[in-house]
Amino acid sequence: MDSCRATFPKNERLSRTLLMEMLFQKGLSFVAYPLRIIYLPIENDNRKEHKEVTQNNIFLCDLCVKPLRLCGKKNPDAPVSLLISVPKKKIKHAADRNFIKRRIRESYRLRKHDLMRSFAEKNEQLLLAFIYLNEEKTSFKTIDKAMGKAIQTLEIRVKN
Repeated sequence: MDSCRATFPKNERLSRTLLMEMLFQKGLSFVAYPLRIIYLPIENDNRKEHKEVTQNNIFLCDLCVKPLRLCGKKNPDAPVSLLISVPKKKIKHAADRNFIKRRIRESYRLRKHDLMRSFAEKNEQLLLAFIYLNEEKTSFKTIDKAMGKAIQTLEIRVKN
Protein backbone atom coordinates (compact mmCIF):
# COMPACT_ATOMS: atom_id res chain seq x y z
CA MET A 1 0.00 0.00 0.00
CA ASP A 2 1.30 3.42 -0.92
CA SER A 3 1.15 5.44 2.30
CA CYS A 4 1.05 8.89 0.67
CA ARG A 5 -1.99 8.30 -1.56
CA ALA A 6 -5.44 8.87 -0.10
CA THR A 7 -7.51 6.46 -2.17
CA PHE A 8 -10.38 4.12 -1.43
CA PRO A 9 -9.96 1.10 -3.73
CA LYS A 10 -12.56 -1.60 -4.15
CA ASN A 11 -10.60 -4.19 -2.15
CA GLU A 12 -11.05 -2.01 0.98
CA ARG A 13 -14.84 -2.29 0.75
CA LEU A 14 -16.53 -4.99 2.78
CA SER A 15 -18.61 -6.95 0.29
CA ARG A 16 -18.42 -10.60 1.37
CA THR A 17 -21.68 -11.70 2.95
CA LEU A 18 -19.97 -14.12 5.33
CA LEU A 19 -17.70 -11.39 6.72
CA MET A 20 -20.66 -8.99 7.08
CA GLU A 21 -22.63 -11.57 9.07
CA MET A 22 -19.62 -12.24 11.29
CA LEU A 23 -19.12 -8.49 11.85
CA PHE A 24 -22.73 -7.88 12.92
CA GLN A 25 -22.92 -11.03 15.09
CA LYS A 26 -19.57 -10.86 16.89
CA GLY A 27 -18.51 -7.25 16.45
CA LEU A 28 -18.13 -4.63 19.16
CA SER A 29 -19.64 -1.17 18.79
CA PHE A 30 -19.58 2.40 20.04
CA VAL A 31 -21.10 5.71 18.97
CA ALA A 32 -19.38 8.83 17.69
CA TYR A 33 -22.53 10.79 16.86
CA PRO A 34 -23.86 10.84 14.09
CA LEU A 35 -22.09 7.50 13.42
CA ARG A 36 -22.37 4.09 15.06
CA ILE A 37 -19.16 2.15 14.56
CA ILE A 38 -19.15 -1.65 14.59
CA TYR A 39 -15.73 -3.29 14.42
CA LEU A 40 -14.20 -6.74 14.57
CA PRO A 41 -10.43 -7.38 14.52
CA ILE A 42 -9.43 -10.66 12.83
CA GLU A 43 -6.03 -12.34 12.91
CA ASN A 44 -4.82 -13.07 9.41
CA ASP A 45 -1.99 -15.61 9.54
CA ASN A 46 -2.04 -16.70 5.93
CA ARG A 47 -3.02 -13.69 3.86
CA LYS A 48 -3.40 -14.82 0.27
CA GLU A 49 -2.58 -12.63 -2.66
CA HIS A 50 -3.70 -12.83 -6.24
CA LYS A 51 -0.61 -13.85 -8.21
CA GLU A 52 0.10 -14.30 -11.86
CA VAL A 53 0.47 -17.88 -13.12
CA THR A 54 1.03 -18.97 -16.71
CA GLN A 55 -0.92 -21.94 -18.03
CA ASN A 56 -0.84 -22.80 -21.76
CA ASN A 57 0.54 -19.31 -22.48
CA ILE A 58 -2.50 -17.71 -20.76
CA PHE A 59 -1.88 -15.53 -17.72
CA LEU A 60 -4.16 -16.67 -14.89
CA CYS A 61 -4.72 -15.48 -11.35
CA ASP A 62 -3.42 -18.13 -8.94
CA LEU A 63 -6.09 -17.53 -6.28
CA CYS A 64 -9.32 -17.25 -8.26
CA VAL A 65 -8.20 -19.09 -11.44
CA LYS A 66 -9.57 -16.43 -13.77
CA PRO A 67 -7.76 -14.84 -16.67
CA LEU A 68 -5.66 -12.07 -15.16
CA ARG A 69 -7.40 -9.35 -17.18
CA LEU A 70 -10.75 -10.40 -15.61
CA CYS A 71 -9.43 -10.80 -12.08
CA GLY A 72 -8.12 -7.26 -11.56
CA LYS A 73 -7.27 -7.91 -7.90
CA LYS A 74 -3.87 -7.56 -6.30
CA ASN A 75 -4.76 -8.10 -2.65
CA PRO A 76 -8.34 -9.12 -1.82
CA ASP A 77 -7.83 -8.76 1.93
CA ALA A 78 -6.98 -5.16 2.74
CA PRO A 79 -5.91 -4.47 6.36
CA VAL A 80 -9.19 -2.59 6.97
CA SER A 81 -12.44 -3.47 5.18
CA LEU A 82 -15.24 -0.93 5.38
CA LEU A 83 -19.04 -0.98 5.11
CA ILE A 84 -21.12 2.22 5.11
CA SER A 85 -24.85 2.14 5.79
CA VAL A 86 -27.43 4.92 5.82
CA PRO A 87 -30.78 3.38 6.84
CA LYS A 88 -33.84 4.05 4.70
CA LYS A 89 -35.86 4.35 7.89
CA LYS A 90 -33.85 7.45 8.88
CA ILE A 91 -33.26 9.09 5.45
CA LYS A 92 -36.14 8.55 3.03
CA HIS A 93 -34.69 9.78 -0.29
CA ALA A 94 -32.05 7.69 -2.06
CA ALA A 95 -30.24 10.79 -3.32
CA ASP A 96 -29.83 12.03 0.25
CA ARG A 97 -28.62 8.61 1.44
CA ASN A 98 -26.03 8.53 -1.34
CA PHE A 99 -24.95 12.08 -0.52
CA ILE A 100 -24.36 11.15 3.13
CA LYS A 101 -22.50 7.96 2.14
CA ARG A 102 -20.20 10.03 -0.10
CA ARG A 103 -19.44 12.36 2.80
CA ILE A 104 -18.67 9.47 5.15
CA ARG A 105 -16.51 7.75 2.52
CA GLU A 106 -14.56 10.94 1.84
CA SER A 107 -13.95 11.61 5.52
CA TYR A 108 -12.75 8.02 6.04
CA ARG A 109 -10.52 8.21 2.95
CA LEU A 110 -8.76 11.29 4.30
CA ARG A 111 -8.21 9.87 7.81
CA LYS A 112 -7.60 6.13 7.30
CA HIS A 113 -3.81 5.98 6.98
CA ASP A 114 -2.80 5.52 10.64
CA LEU A 115 -5.42 2.81 11.08
CA MET A 116 -4.33 1.01 7.88
CA ARG A 117 -0.66 1.19 8.82
CA SER A 118 -1.13 -0.30 12.29
CA PHE A 119 -3.15 -3.27 10.97
CA ALA A 120 -0.81 -3.92 8.06
CA GLU A 121 2.16 -4.09 10.47
CA LYS A 122 0.35 -6.52 12.80
CA ASN A 123 -0.77 -8.74 9.88
CA GLU A 124 -4.35 -8.45 11.12
CA GLN A 125 -7.54 -7.41 9.44
CA LEU A 126 -10.23 -5.08 10.80
CA LEU A 127 -13.83 -5.36 9.66
CA LEU A 128 -15.50 -2.00 10.08
CA ALA A 129 -19.05 -0.68 9.62
CA PHE A 130 -20.22 2.92 9.85
CA ILE A 131 -23.96 3.31 10.35
CA TYR A 132 -25.47 6.77 10.11
CA LEU A 133 -27.76 7.62 13.05
CA ASN A 134 -29.08 11.14 12.41
CA GLU A 135 -32.47 11.69 10.78
CA GLU A 136 -31.38 14.59 8.58
CA LYS A 137 -28.40 15.56 6.44
CA THR A 138 -25.31 16.59 8.39
CA SER A 139 -22.49 18.88 7.30
CA PHE A 140 -19.17 17.43 6.21
CA LYS A 141 -17.50 19.22 9.12
CA THR A 142 -19.66 17.33 11.64
CA ILE A 143 -19.13 13.97 9.93
CA ASP A 144 -15.37 14.58 9.67
CA LYS A 145 -15.16 15.47 13.36
CA ALA A 146 -17.08 12.30 14.26
CA MET A 147 -14.81 10.26 11.96
CA GLY A 148 -11.70 11.63 13.67
CA LYS A 149 -13.12 10.73 17.06
CA ALA A 150 -14.14 7.28 15.79
CA ILE A 151 -10.71 6.43 14.36
CA GLN A 152 -9.01 7.65 17.53
CA THR A 153 -11.31 5.50 19.67
CA LEU A 154 -10.80 2.51 17.37
CA GLU A 155 -7.02 2.72 17.69
CA ILE A 156 -7.29 2.81 21.49
CA ARG A 157 -9.82 -0.04 21.74
CA VAL A 158 -8.08 -2.36 19.30
CA LYS A 159 -4.69 -1.97 20.99
CA ASN A 160 -6.11 -3.36 24.27
